[in-house]
Amino acid sequence: MPKHGKNHRGAADTLDGGATSPNAALTQVQEMAFANFDETVDVAVRLGVDPRKADQVVRGTVILPAGTGRTVRVLALVQGNKVAEATEAGADYVGIEHIERIEGGWFDFDVAIATPDLMKKVAKLGRVLGPRGLMPTPKAGTVTMDVGRAVREAKAGKIEFRVDRTGNVHAPIGKVSFGPEQLTENLDALMQEIVRLKPSAAKGRYIRSVTVSSTMGPGVSIDDNLYR
Repeated sequence: MPKHGKNHRGAADTLDGGATSPNAALTQVQEMAFANFDETVDVAVRLGVDPRKADQVVRGTVILPAGTGRTVRVLALVQGNKVAEATEAGADYVGIEHIERIEGGWFDFDVAIATPDLMKKVAKLGRVLGPRGLMPTPKAGTVTMDVGRAVREAKAGKIEFRVDRTGNVHAPIGKVSFGPEQLTENLDALMQEIVRLKPSAAKGRYIRSVTVSSTMGPGVSIDDNLYR
């Protein structure tokens, strides 16, 4: 197993190993950040679900109140009067001509939005967009006739999350340069949505652990009893 660098080990040495409140944990994450760039703050939530079973898959979206801290490039695969709607809402790239660009290897966008009537054309992009997490889907709200709203939400900090095969949800909740109250607000919004999506088939304790960390820093545990 590879060893962590001395900066990471030094930061980890300041931890007492106990679980704490969200605000205290996020403050610690910010204080321990040592990289020479604005690190992303991530949360990892271990769930008491069996993701191999369809009725226990936890997947959803949430708009982070304080945003993600990064510029989101939005592609709108639309035609007709939806072109003007997407453009006015702030989409960076608009039009079905971008389908050919994607087929040629262009992926300079973070979110793709499409209207239902174009999904037959967009579906052929699934093999290249799917593995990158860029494929428009109804569940994520990126296949919709309300293109303007979808674009604005993506720009405002809407993120998608899904439990992985090991039962964990990983999601970004901002940057270390955020104020502690902004990170706490974003974390609360995410956790409320994860709790709301608890599958009825899930048995036992649902939220098993909650850990926050910066891109390069060690994880800090949050008291999971707060989410029962």
